[in-house]
Amino acid sequence: MIETAPDLILTIALIAGSGIAAQWLAWRLRWPSIVLMMGAGLILGPIWAFAAGAPLVHPSAVFGDYLRPMIALAVAVILFEGGITLNFRELRDASGPVRRMVFLGYPLGWAGAVLALHYVAGLAWDLSAMIGALLTTTGPTVVLPLLRQAKLPTRIASVLKWEGIVNDPIGALSAVFVFEAIRQTAMGQDWVQAGLALAFGAVIGAALGFGFGAGLSRAFRRGWVPEPMKAPIVLASVLVCFAAADALANETGLVAVTLFGLVVANSRLASIEEMRRFKEGIASILVASVFVVLAAELAPADLLALNRWHLAFVAVFILLVRPLTVALATLGSGLDLKETAFIGIIGPRGVVAAAAAGHLAASLIEVGREDAAILAPLVFITIFISVFGCGFAVSPLARLLGLSQSGPERLLLVGANPWSLGLADALKKADVPVTIADTSWRRLRAARLAGHDIHYGEVLSEAADWRLEPARFSALLAASPNDAYNALVCIDYGPEMGRSRVFQLSGFDGPIDAEKVEDDPRAIAFTARGRTLIRRGRGYDSLARDWWQGWRFRNTKLSETYPLSAYLDDVGEMPDLVIARLPNGTFHLLGSGREAPSQPGTILIRFAPPGSGQADASDTGADQPEDAVLSDQSS
Repeated sequence: MIETAPDLILTIALIAGSGIAAQWLAWRLRWPSIVLMMGAGLILGPIWAFAAGAPLVHPSAVFGDYLRPMIALAVAVILFEGGITLNFRELRDASGPVRRMVFLGYPLGWAGAVLALHYVAGLAWDLSAMIGALLTTTGPTVVLPLLRQAKLPTRIASVLKWEGIVNDPIGALSAVFVFEAIRQTAMGQDWVQAGLALAFGAVIGAALGFGFGAGLSRAFRRGWVPEPMKAPIVLASVLVCFAAADALANETGLVAVTLFGLVVANSRLASIEEMRRFKEGIASILVASVFVVLAAELAPADLLALNRWHLAFVAVFILLVRPLTVALATLGSGLDLKETAFIGIIGPRGVVAAAAAGHLAASLIEVGREDAAILAPLVFITIFISVFGCGFAVSPLARLLGLSQSGPERLLLVGANPWSLGLADALKKADVPVTIADTSWRRLRAARLAGHDIHYGEVLSEAADWRLEPARFSALLAASPNDAYNALVCIDYGPEMGRSRVFQLSGFDGPIDAEKVEDDPRAIAFTARGRTLIRRGRGYDSLARDWWQGWRFRNTKLSETYPLSAYLDDVGEMPDLVIARLPNGTFHLLGSGREAPSQPGTILIRFAPPGSGQADASDTGADQPEDAVLSDQSS
């Protein structure tokens, strides 16, 4: 029975609020979000019950019989979101180590996990096979934050990233198939009947998943669905697909929605990115809620049921099975010993494992498999230890093995031209690493000869996602002559880097009214472009014109005796301040409404007219600024 409305409202608010708060706090602290979400659920549930005698949040008591269907629908959306990230074209283009970790590493890891679960944790063979399939997956939701945190080389980051993306849906499908076999035998059917039921369920799930995916893709390509309705229709279709598959063949809905996502991801839809972002938003709320609910549902007795052998399994699984799997799978792939060791140790378990394990374990208990009760706490403790350990070990381990690309933040500069190359030289003098991207070898020639890191290719292409590794960069500046292209680049990279970290030059040149720019119907709306560098009205044409008239970039270092106020007095009104590099290695791109930092040791880079190199501090008697006058460069 559902309890009173106030209890229901309070429970929903606590679940959603604590889950999202945990994700936000994880972002602020740069901790793995899954640790804090699980911690929030444990505090609201078993820890509160242990301290106060009753849990603050008890979902099964409040939601009653509706809890299981709610979790099942949430898990369905999470699995679909995992499936929609897997594009087979990207896997085909990926490196050899990635393919080995997918096609060889997963079955080896699954076999090792099954052996450890059976012989160390003492689980039955069938339960070991089901949970082993889930625990072998890592998952992008836990891997990608670690990659941003550790500043890893491209090759290592690519292997960890694509292993998580590809193995996530594969592990979910494998676990669901094993679960269905266990469920059929637990209901009294022999192996032949169970095999037939499993085959029937697989056919139903695959047919519905493929049918929904193909049908939806065809409808989108033919223009039968308006753009504003595409994301809601996808969400509704996932729920209908899951419910229909479960109605035709019990517990096959998870297979159907995972295949649904795979089909959509590989259908070359123009609106796939918008759907992914919408699904990521929905999945974030559902993941937070599911984690809090599953953790809160754990009773103190469930946690106390974990014995030393279960903890020994976690140690064997993380410290022996994973490293051995990676070593065997990547043997002869080109990875050196340090890279193999790092990938072998860093393998946090993912969201799908926790969400699916809680749901599948509850279903097995309903059909008489009481020994499945240990699955949820065992999976939770494995995930918690692996994510917690990897989250705090990834950066020190990378530095210990000499694999961390430590140092100041890096800027991605899109568009090679004389002005941007001059900025890159000034950034190099200020110890700000920069990568210059362009589609022309001719335009990149000067950057390459100057010793800058370059990327040849289209930054909007699918290949750029794994070749360029956007996670390496702290900010982006689009500085091509095409304002619309700059806006498109900023919109594409905004969700990855954050809207506050993507910049472009102004779309207007000359002295204009800033308020008119915002309202001008001929301009690109501010919601469809990056943040403006320098100031409004300082576009590419005026910057290029001034460059050829002798303007250059100049670096000035603030100090106790030469503060920001004195610098601004020297440079006059409306200086073309571009970037501020702080003493700790971080940098800020400057522009309208963004004041320059004033800490001593900050290096300010501005675009200045000829003859202004020594004017910044010549009358102060302070430290003389470093003059970054650069020679002319041709395109």
